[in-house]
Amino acid sequence: MSTLNFLAFLHPAGRQQARRIGGRLRAAGVQPDRVLTSQWCRCRDSAVLLGLGEVEDQPALNSFFRNASTRRAQTAGVLDLLRRLDAAGKKAILVTHQVNITALTGVFPASGEILVTRLEDGRLRALARIKTAAR
Repeated sequence: MSTLNFLAFLHPAGRQQARRIGGRLRAAGVQPDRVLTSQWCRCRDSAVLLGLGEVEDQPALNSFFRNASTRRAQTAGVLDLLRRLDAAGKKAILVTHQVNITALTGVFPASGEILVTRLEDGRLRALARIKTAAR
């Protein structure tokens, strides 16, 4: 039996959106110490196009939509990483998937939406939600 593999590449409008968001974040003075991304094509492309620094693959940010059995371990891994970064006074931008964001924050984001978060009591608390338009 053969297996079908699907790769989702970022649409030209999505590429433009990522560049625009990165420009706005730079204009606002956002300077993350690390840019961490899911290894999936669209997330990785988006992270690179933000232009906010060297992009690092973070497998714990990969979607667990098709395999929910990894949800707990991946979420714990991301929270542990964020605790270590926070203890070191470092800030990060995470580029990931709706299921991961919801597991971490309890928020169901729109496509392309940005959540500004803070680590509180072992969870990520959403401080602000920034909608981004595709155009």
